[in-house]
Amino acid sequence: MAATPAPPQAPPKPTWDPRRPQPPFPWLRPTIRIRLTLLYGGMFLIAGILLLSIIYLLAAQAISSGNQPLFKIIGGTDIKVSSDNCPAITTRLPLSEFNEAIAHCVDQQRQAALDNLLSRSLLALLGLAVIAFAFGYAMAGRVLSPLGRITRTARQVAGSDLSRRIELDGPDDELKELADTFDDMLERLQRAFTAQQRFVGNASHELRTPLAINRTLLEVHLSDPNAPVELQQLGKTLLATNERSEQLVEGLLLLARSDNQIVERKPVDLAEVATQAVDQVHAEAEAKGVAVRGERKQAVVQGNGVLLERIALNLVQNAVRYNVPEGGWVEVTTEVQHGQAVLTVSNTGPVVPAYEIDNLFEPFRRLRTERTGSDKGVGLGLSIVRSVARAHGGHILAEPREGGGLVMRVTLPVR
Repeated sequence: MAATPAPPQAPPKPTWDPRRPQPPFPWLRPTIRIRLTLLYGGMFLIAGILLLSIIYLLAAQAISSGNQPLFKIIGGTDIKVSSDNCPAITTRLPLSEFNEAIAHCVDQQRQAALDNLLSRSLLALLGLAVIAFAFGYAMAGRVLSPLGRITRTARQVAGSDLSRRIELDGPDDELKELADTFDDMLERLQRAFTAQQRFVGNASHELRTPLAINRTLLEVHLSDPNAPVELQQLGKTLLATNERSEQLVEGLLLLARSDNQIVERKPVDLAEVATQAVDQVHAEAEAKGVAVRGERKQAVVQGNGVLLERIALNLVQNAVRYNVPEGGWVEVTTEVQHGQAVLTVSNTGPVVPAYEIDNLFEPFRRLRTERTGSDKGVGLGLSIVRSVARAHGGHILAEPREGGGLVMRVTLPVR
């Protein structure tokens, strides 16, 4: 008879605790409160001991000087009683006046000793106060230095550099716990941000292949001279729709790339970048009757040349396309102002309400309409411009122009 198989046993319990280990005596943890209490309590105790010691020495000195005779008897024709703080008293005075003069002189001696003790004590207190403030300032800076490190890291992260970490060393106190929590949060944010970029990039790459195949097939059918006119017209419509889809995919891919900090930087002249953008849009501007002008001075920044060229190209293209039917112009200038490289693109065009400016930089948004059905782009141009500017540590500002049109100003740091 076959043996009955043993029932499955429960998995062994883990020998480690995934939670944060607790110290055996939590109240002995070197927290900031305990350290500050010990620090300032110790400083107060030391200052009190020093002050008491100084007062003791001054009092001992006063007592030592008090052992000396208060008066000196000066002989001569008339016997006189003299003191350092009192005028000479002659013995010819009546007894009552003589005793009153002696008592008054003793009071002056006592008051002089007290004043001397008070002045020296005040000087000692002032010296100890200066030392205490200097020592307290130095110790406060040492205690709060981790907060400065956390603040600097937070500023670097605010500049789209999610790879920064605090990695604070030192005692296991509240500041280290805050720094470790901040590092964990940055780690999760970086993973989420990287996953989002990877998803957009992969999706854009996956969409490129079928769109390229569709374009090739349509171009092959359109090249057939025997194709019916209706079929050619349909093919041209589908080819234009496919081209818009390709532009959308390219824009999404570029937007995903530009949302991160630029790691590899090279010197790039904004004047040269703007000139190349103007040359690329020259034919379209002539076809629409738009004049392109402007003085472009040298403004060298550190960044990615391809992405910076995309900034200028998108701005100039928008300025040409969203212009007036006749007599329009676009002004493209570059210069350095207050240590910042500035690219300015101004254009004539329809009047833009100030409250609609912010909508221009949102993906797939345009003035007074969503992205549906327009033939002037895919609604990602200014979103890409803003993302690229932020990735280079700069920003873009849009202002309505008097008489219609916009003034786009991109500011980048010169490093």
